[in-house]
Amino acid sequence: KIEIVTFSRKSSRGDFVFSADRLIRLVVEEGLNQLPYTECTVTTPTGHKYEGVKFEKGNCGVSIMRSGEAMEQGLRDCCRSIRIGKILIQSDEETQRAKVYYAKFPPDIYRRKVLLMYPILSTGNTVIEAVKVLVEHGVQPSVIILLSLFSTPHGAKSIIQEFPEITILTTEVHPVAPTHFGQKYFGTD
Repeated sequence: KIEIVTFSRKSSRGDFVFSADRLIRLVVEEGLNQLPYTECTVTTPTGHKYEGVKFEKGNCGVSIMRSGEAMEQGLRDCCRSIRIGKILIQSDEETQRAKVYYAKFPPDIYRRKVLLMYPILSTGNTVIEAVKVLVEHGVQPSVIILLSLFSTPHGAKSIIQEFPEITILTTEVHPVAPTHFGQKYFGTD
């Protein structure tokens, strides 16, 4: 049974963060399910052998600042030692054109699978610019998995048209995205 999680401008910040963190964890875990793994045998503390799987090396997260940083803890809760890069992109108020201000990645990012974290996908412009920066650093779009909580059809379509090889994971596609997410999550509303 899956409980429906709702966001509202009237939700308390605590309730909002609790619900957002639950959704983030679900999306992160599904993103991790998309990463390559190898089979392995583990000996339990009682001496029994267990056939399991482990992630192959070479994965990382990249958060699009600031709202994408809300997803970092969910990723670290599942993969404690995963490397995380950051990109700061801001849109011009008048033109809605996205501009990159900062990017810091693991030096070998071009060899890694990338979980790109950005919770609210509205126009797709910010993510498109972030993917362009990753491509400039040698990352192939086919190894990028976008983790998003909410997406508009227009935003998802824009990204897929520009980068058809990218994988997009989201909890909902709806014409209206809750653009107040970052302010509510970080308490700056």
